[in-house]
Amino acid sequence: MTLTRTELVALLREHRVKPSRALGQNFVVDPNTVRRIARLAHVGSGDQVLEIGAGLGSLTLALVETGAEVHALEIDRHLIEPLRSVVELHGVHVHHVNALEADYAAILNGRAGIVVANLPYNVATPLVLHLLESQPLINRLLVMVQKEVGERLVANAGDEAYGAVSLRVQYFAGAKVVGKVSPSVFLPQPKVDSVLVALVRRDRVRVDPSLVSEDELFSLIRTAFAQRRKMLRRSLASWTSEGVFERAGVDETRRPEELTLEEFAALAAAR
Repeated sequence: MTLTRTELVALLREHRVKPSRALGQNFVVDPNTVRRIARLAHVGSGDQVLEIGAGLGSLTLALVETGAEVHALEIDRHLIEPLRSVVELHGVHVHHVNALEADYAAILNGRAGIVVANLPYNVATPLVLHLLESQPLINRLLVMVQKEVGERLVANAGDEAYGAVSLRVQYFAGAKVVGKVSPSVFLPQPKVDSVLVALVRRDRVRVDPSLVSEDELFSLIRTAFAQRRKMLRRSLASWTSEGVFERAGVDETRRPEELTLEEFAALAAAR
């Protein structure tokens, strides 16, 4: 039921639209890939799925095949008409909306939801963090992102890609790369590889707010990673107080990318 490359190209011509470079649009044109994404999302009958950046509906149709109730969100006004022509007859709810400003509670009608999305480079990180930080009804996400973005989202202490974004994700969710996607399945074909990242919201945030507040914790993390290659005693020189490293049990000669979220929490609580 999903779109082939030939069908998608014909749809673009029929509606006289082209993929927008400004919006980072790269449409998946391989039926096997979109069905694989739907399978890895572990969705089915009874689930409510939000597809963010639905484009022309290739992945949307694969999600419909699972039996899930699908809401397709798309910001590009030029794609709304062709998208509706493809998916609405299959019961998909199409929303012309900016995903960073959408009223998710209204779209989901108060029910839990799962996000499945092919996200462009420029919006992937802020959107994932926005959903984790502010949309508790969304309990799972499967996002296709540029490889380096995915590595940053799932990185752990000691990994090259580890940073403030990794720690922000860890605070709210567990995350892992569950697949790779070749540039050849996209139209137009990007010059980078993509990965599929699965995120599952925690029942409660990873650091108990009674130990240290979220604001205090991430203020410290941002300060530390502003000078990530320096030892903590240098990168936190403007923040630290006498004896804080000893009280926290953290060696001041370590670097920010070596510390776990819990170690940052211990430092913040010991100040």
